[in-house]
Amino acid sequence: MTENGKPKLAMYWAASCGGCEISVLNIHEHILTVDEIFDIAFFPCIADFKVHHVESYPDGYIDVCLWNGAIRNSEGEHMAHLLRQKSKVMVAYGSCAYEGCIPALSNLTSKEATFNTVYIDNPTIDNPEGIIPLTSVNVPEGELTLPEFYHTVKSLDQVIDVDYYLPGCPPEPPQIWAVLQVIVAGLLEGAPLPPKGSVVGVTNVAVCEECKLKKGEKEISRFYRPYEIVPEPDVCLLEQGIVCMGPATNGGCGALCPQVGIGCRGCYGPLPGVEDQGAKMLSAIASVIGAGEVGMEERELEQRIQAVVDTIPDPAGTFYRFSMAHSLLRRAKVNGSNGKGEAK
Repeated sequence: MTENGKPKLAMYWAASCGGCEISVLNIHEHILTVDEIFDIAFFPCIADFKVHHVESYPDGYIDVCLWNGAIRNSEGEHMAHLLRQKSKVMVAYGSCAYEGCIPALSNLTSKEATFNTVYIDNPTIDNPEGIIPLTSVNVPEGELTLPEFYHTVKSLDQVIDVDYYLPGCPPEPPQIWAVLQVIVAGLLEGAPLPPKGSVVGVTNVAVCEECKLKKGEKEISRFYRPYEIVPEPDVCLLEQGIVCMGPATNGGCGALCPQVGIGCRGCYGPLPGVEDQGAKMLSAIASVIGAGEVGMEERELEQRIQAVVDTIPDPAGTFYRFSMAHSLLRRAKVNGSNGKGEAK
């Protein structure tokens, strides 16, 4: 702590959209309390901090670090190790840090294919020489460097030791404030902290338990993309053929998306004891598909079931939108990969 006895707070933004940074501001008037309680030790999104400032801190100087974003490149990995060394409490803040989230969907392809799409085979790019970024290039002024772009996106805990997880895309303001209160009480008043490794800000029951939409007996003959159907109000979206990850997702968000006719996307992560959120949802989907009749030939039954499944246009992106890095799949085996999910 500083001379005035205030604990020090850090927040870092790695491979993510930046919404987690904004979510901290969404705690509204409590942001003034955060400013009153904490000294900001590192928060480059809102203040002019440099890496050398963090490097100069003694180990454990930062009391709480909120890390948002997956590990996409060597800079992210370096900062993760650095901030872990300098922080007493490391929080994987948001879905990208917790499970890889949208950035980790690139694990379905390769680094080379990603570069090809972004820099070469792209109608908006004028790059006839096929130039791609290099980690090092010499110019008259000296050597210019860029971080190494990794083959595999990882969650934060696949790189460093993490104390707590706060899921959400982004986390909801009530959970953010509640978690900060618990940590502050532990730091300043000696109150017990949650067990290390806890997923905080969740209810440990499915989103469906928080959802107020009416639920009946499900039998789905096809699925719809959001633009293809206007859902009936007050009726379970999954029963209407709208993919909703509620059965496989930890609650704590208040089921905000289903309440406005948008299926849960799964950003609060898997329920306790569930190793693979996508597989859990696939199991739930399989149990409610209504296709075929008693006595039907097995081949025809398979065809009808497949026809229902085919109305889900992007199964991997649907069921693993937030959890690819933490899933049993982790990444696809593609050319240039050893299939072991190595970072580089």
